Amino acid sequence: MVANRRQETEQAHEELYRRLPSVNEVLLAAQMQELVGAHGHQRTVAAVRESLAEVRAKVAAGELSSKELELEIGLIGGRVGEMLRRGPEYSLRPVVNATGVVLHTNLGRAPLSEAALAHVVEVARDYCNLEFDLETGERSRRDVHGERLVLRVLGVPDEEVSRWGVVVVNNCAAATFLALDALAEKREVVVSRGELVEIGGGFRIPEILEKSGAVLREVGTTNRTRAADYEHAVNEQTALLLRVHQSNFSIEGFAERPTLAELVELAKTVGVPLFEDQGTGLMRRLDEIGIADQPILRDSIAAGVDLVAASGDKLLGGPQCGLLVGRADLIARIRKNPLLRAFRVDKLTYAALEATLFKYVNGSAAGLPLMRMLGIPTEEIEGRCRGIVESINSPAVTLAVIPVESVVGGGTAPSARLKSFAISVRHGQLGADGVLKKLRTGEPLVIGRIADDAVLLDLRTVPAHMDETIARALERL
Repeated sequence: MVANRRQETEQAHEELYRRLPSVNEVLLAAQMQELVGAHGHQRTVAAVRESLAEVRAKVAAGELSSKELELEIGLIGGRVGEMLRRGPEYSLRPVVNATGVVLHTNLGRAPLSEAALAHVVEVARDYCNLEFDLETGERSRRDVHGERLVLRVLGVPDEEVSRWGVVVVNNCAAATFLALDALAEKREVVVSRGELVEIGGGFRIPEILEKSGAVLREVGTTNRTRAADYEHAVNEQTALLLRVHQSNFSIEGFAERPTLAELVELAKTVGVPLFEDQGTGLMRRLDEIGIADQPILRDSIAAGVDLVAASGDKLLGGPQCGLLVGRADLIARIRKNPLLRAFRVDKLTYAALEATLFKYVNGSAAGLPLMRMLGIPTEEIEGRCRGIVESINSPAVTLAVIPVESVVGGGTAPSARLKSFAISVRHGQLGADGVLKKLRTGEPLVIGRIADDAVLLDLRTVPAHMDETIARALERL
């Protein structure tokens, strides 16, 4: 009997399959011909095939009766038109970051300024002088587009510019690896045990050292390292003294670490270059917004560090890239390394970086999206939250405005907490996980976080012009 039922089901499915039109039959309709004229034959055919595949899947799942199939076939034209109007379904899509994590690595870290976006479009639309000297008509280095501005932002006097150089690569890890490979292959690099950190994605400083060909020489202990520990480790095989930003953790209590000035003085005394993985790319102090004790890239150069690596998409507020700033002789050796070609960045990154650096040069860095988010007054965020909540009238959801703490993220300022406000969302039928999924898979795409069985939407990381977008997402629930 079971076999008979299975056979009957298969026969019914086959009958429904036979009634499905072919791609060519669908295309013969006048509506389809209009779509072909508007969107092209290839795109229209692809949309028709996708729509027919959806109907076949419903038939296979036993979801359609004979009458329902007729209705589905009648809807194909409208669905194809909607697909074509909607455009391609890109995998990489914009989202609303309502997590309260300002530099959210999974969501692309620092948003770019309008000036950076405009310069990217300007450079991408046509050809540009990426490696072309407009004065001489000869080939030039692409580094020049970042070097001049980086040195200006760092306060290097014009008469000393020739003593320094800048290399731009695809991220800070690449910058560190390239410097170690170029300057310390098969030689020792002295580093404190308390700085052997693991950065995002599982990359560890000891592993980067090993892959670069450098030999790790650990000194001190996890919580206490002194300048004398570095000095005692220096020998004829020492290539670099390495200082690493502690990234996403901090050591408190019974702890000690040499000051940067102490390491600079030691490096001069023993005749070994000091290389600092500064990490964050922070150019100006953030004490006024409660983020203190963060290393400043400008301070490292002023202190006399020989070579510094930093990120462009962290507290610098620009595109993803890694900056190497250092003595001209060290940068010259790095530029000769064949790996530089593998790690270099393209014209779009240079364009975004150049526009971001100009913000610092002309004194308008406070207008960068990153800096605006860090500095939003708490009362302004609370007011925006209340405005959204008061605009929603739905018995399905319970909304409240609650105080929360935002974080900087991105492996920076691990102990810093920014007071903020969030919209707490609870649903009568959906749990917190269900609400979170609804928000991140709908349109618009909203990413929040869960706390105390409620979804929190922290508006510190949401631009004010997107408040209406948040409201639409909540109404959809």
